Amino acid sequence: MEALISDKASIKKASDKYIKKTFPVLGMTCAACAVSVESMLKSAKGVHDAGVNYANQTAWAEYDQTLKAVDLQNLIRSVGYDLIVDSQDPQQEQHQAQLKHYQQLKKRILWAALLSVPIVIIGMFFMDTMPYGNWIMMALSAPVVFYLGRSFFTNAFKQARYRKANMDTLVALSTGIAFLFSAFNTIYPEFWHNQGLHAHVYFEAAAVVIAFISLGKLLEEKAKSNTSSAIKKLIGLQPKTVRAIINGVEQEIPIAAVKPDDILLVKPGEKIPVDGIVTDGRSFVDESMISGEPVPVEKIQGESVFAGTINQKGSFQFKAQKVGGDTILAQIIKMVQEAQGSKAPVQKLVDKIAGIFVPIVIGIAVLTFLTWMLFGSENAFTHALLTSVTVLVIACPCALGLATPTAIMVGIGKGAENNILIKDAESLELGHKVNAVILDKTGTITEGKPVVTDISWNENNEDQRSYKQILHAMEGQSEHPLAEAVVAHLQKESFLALRLEKFESITGLGVSSFYDGGQYFIGNRKLMELNTISISNKLSHEAEGWQQQAKTVIFFADSRKVLAIIAIADKIKPTSRQAIETLQNRGIDVYMLTGDNKHTAAAVAKQVGLNHYKADVMPSEKAEFVKQLQAEGKIVAMVGDGINDSHALAQADVSIAMGKGSDIAMDVAKMTLITSDLNMVPKALKLSAKTVKTIKQNLFWAFIYNLIGIPVAAGLLYPFNGFLLDPMIAGAAMALSSVSVVSNSLRLKAAKL
Repeated sequence: MEALISDKASIKKASDKYIKKTFPVLGMTCAACAVSVESMLKSAKGVHDAGVNYANQTAWAEYDQTLKAVDLQNLIRSVGYDLIVDSQDPQQEQHQAQLKHYQQLKKRILWAALLSVPIVIIGMFFMDTMPYGNWIMMALSAPVVFYLGRSFFTNAFKQARYRKANMDTLVALSTGIAFLFSAFNTIYPEFWHNQGLHAHVYFEAAAVVIAFISLGKLLEEKAKSNTSSAIKKLIGLQPKTVRAIINGVEQEIPIAAVKPDDILLVKPGEKIPVDGIVTDGRSFVDESMISGEPVPVEKIQGESVFAGTINQKGSFQFKAQKVGGDTILAQIIKMVQEAQGSKAPVQKLVDKIAGIFVPIVIGIAVLTFLTWMLFGSENAFTHALLTSVTVLVIACPCALGLATPTAIMVGIGKGAENNILIKDAESLELGHKVNAVILDKTGTITEGKPVVTDISWNENNEDQRSYKQILHAMEGQSEHPLAEAVVAHLQKESFLALRLEKFESITGLGVSSFYDGGQYFIGNRKLMELNTISISNKLSHEAEGWQQQAKTVIFFADSRKVLAIIAIADKIKPTSRQAIETLQNRGIDVYMLTGDNKHTAAAVAKQVGLNHYKADVMPSEKAEFVKQLQAEGKIVAMVGDGINDSHALAQADVSIAMGKGSDIAMDVAKMTLITSDLNMVPKALKLSAKTVKTIKQNLFWAFIYNLIGIPVAAGLLYPFNGFLLDPMIAGAAMALSSVSVVSNSLRLKAAKL
């Protein structure tokens, strides 16, 4: 454990000189765009590392403190994109910008469609009969290509300045060449007529490609906004304003103005704005957002409340403790956002492909043109131009770029809906391969809180109530952790406060006190033996039975005999056995590791149906056990909740923290279960399997589309049946392929876990 803390400290010290920030990005339209932005950030002087996520439309950069965020913004603007920096609410600003872009895109598509329809009608049906048909088509297509589609050309130019190419480069080249070629043929048709050839024009192809690609982008924008709905729902859990008690007067203030130690008022039906502690009043609060439990929790003075949870019946005041980005709700939002910004290994491969895809496609287009020019017979130049343009259009890498990130985003959103927070996309990809799961005992399989399970009284006791009052009073003064369990159990009955005398804590044994002239003891069997206190055969036999069940037995006695015995245990969660059985039925080996003794470990393992367990395990030994399983070729998932689990969580292939565990465990783990229900573990692994299946389906269709489409576009079928793919049809197919990939990813939303 010390080594882990030391490692984290050294990493922090090394990274102190760097600033790491995430910025929303505007203007990205494909995976190749993301590669361009990422490469520009990485090449900037002073940037240590950077990354871009196309699906989440964000970029992160780790850079020197001497560098300013605005410098990065200016750099990205120079290649046709933009970063949102120095904004109070960057997500809202990005949302507004995307909404504005979406509305502009809708208008452009509407105008492009209106202008393209007559072009297509003329080109398809009246090409040779309508007077001045070519001139009309040129006049209608020019605004579509160079005004409504101007963003493709400006972005392509900015990319070219830095010797880069992306999807816009493909669109600009294909439509620009098609239009200029057609314009030349319209203005100077004699050039072809003198060679005995017809002067073909492709105005309809240029216009419709712009319209179809813009339509595809519009549908993608719509789909991408749907995939991030889980984030929006989480953000919506926090109210915009709060009621603060300032100098005894109730005032409504913005949530951004709340500071720690402010006193806030919450009325029935309102959302709790920040984390804090109740100071006055009482109520029931719906905490299902955090715990997953539907039953409201009673809140009285001294109880903790959390941002985003909903107050039910009563009103209460509470003191703000954690505000802004420190609240549990803010941490949940941050975790989901970071997860959607992280990249699975398969996505890193796709990004590399997208980075080299455009230059390769341009190369294929040039090769296609040269091949047709060299080996084409009649109309070789026309076919060369037509096929090279079609190759450029059909190869736009939209579907390839969207294949992985959309599936990851929907998978992470689906997890958030089911109280599974995924911090790293890699864990979502690896989860389905897990064949060994290690469970910590306390707080994971068990509740992590000792409770009284049994009380047995001496059969000769006539007045149990008076003794219960003494027991309650003594345990109320004891500082022993198990005393809280006894007090909590006895609080179900109402007792008068008793005035005890000579209360004494006896280290390692228990406590003693005097009341009404008599001496009383609470402690272990050794305390009874030291004070020569007798125990009946009945109670002695029961105590031995409880101890064999791994329960801790406490003895309550007066100066002569044991009055009662109390069994205390860390109760096993009701769902633990079912979750373990589900994992084992899937062929996954399940192990339990605990620092507890062998008797307790054996009893718990028996109750939950586990065959593999280890007791008396130190924190470092847990990590060694993970390594041991990994050395055997297993993909290991570790589930824990404490600081002592953090080393093993860091070592495991997939690490899962229980939401009610320590901050360090949640910091190290790649997944966090908000609820304490262990059934979420098999659900998380099932979610991984469904997400990876979707990614593979998406990649299959994206690759198949390009593998089949590019050769056909290049004219592979022409020697056999004279078929040449029209650029207009290629544009439509490209747009529909992107939509099919996004739609397939969105099917995950309806998946059952």
